Amino acid sequence: MSKVKVYSTNHCPYCVTLKEFLKERDIVFEDIDVGQDEKIAQEMIDKTGQMGVPVIEIDGEIVVGFDKEKIVKLLNL
Repeated sequence: MSKVKVYSTNHCPYCVTLKEFLKERDIVFEDIDVGQDEKIAQEMIDKTGQMGVPVIEIDGEIVVGFDKEKIVKLLNL
């Protein structure tokens, strides 16, 4: 099983869509709300070079935005 982290905020519609997509496929993921913690938000920026969400990390691979094709490939769906 892949290790999946989703960096998101509560007010991001793409984040909601991404999380629904993962839940529908029974993908277990860690939901990290970068809107609640500046330190975690900075860690995401340092790791990805991106300030926008969603950012998904699948087994160490970073996907910026809800790139369905890349996510499906990385998760072998």
